[in-house]
Amino acid sequence: MDPSQPLPTTPAPPPAGRAAPGDSTAKIVYILYLVSLAVGVTSLVGVIMAYVNVGEAPEPLRSHYRFQIRTFWIGLLYTVVGLALLLVVVGAVVWAFVAVWLIVRCVKGLKHLDRGEPYPNAATWLW
Repeated sequence: MDPSQPLPTTPAPPPAGRAAPGDSTAKIVYILYLVSLAVGVTSLVGVIMAYVNVGEAPEPLRSHYRFQIRTFWIGLLYTVVGLALLLVVVGAVVWAFVAVWLIVRCVKGLKHLDRGEPYPNAATWLW
C-alpha cells in the first residue's frame, strides 16, 4: 500500500438530530398525505411511494414506511365510514376527526423522521 494514497473512508453517520440520507422520500410521503387534505389523489401517490421503498429501506426508515402505509389504509377506512354516516349527518364529524387524525400522525412522523428515529409504534390505529 502506497503511504501517499489516502485511506478509504466509510461515510460517517449523520449527526444526532439530523435526518439520514435517503429519508427524503419518507418526508415527501408525509407531505403528500398532508396535501391530500386539499387534493385527495396525492395520498394515493404517497402510498405507492411508501410501498415501493419499504423493502429496501434500513430499519428505522422502514418503520416510517410501514406507518405511512397503515395511515393510508386506516384513513381510507375512516373516510368510507364517514361517507356512509353522511346519511345521518354524523359523517361530517367523522371527516373532521379524520383530518385531525391525519395531521397529528404526519406531524409526529415528521418529528421522529427529523430526529433520525424509527416510528415508535407503527402499528397503532390512533396517534
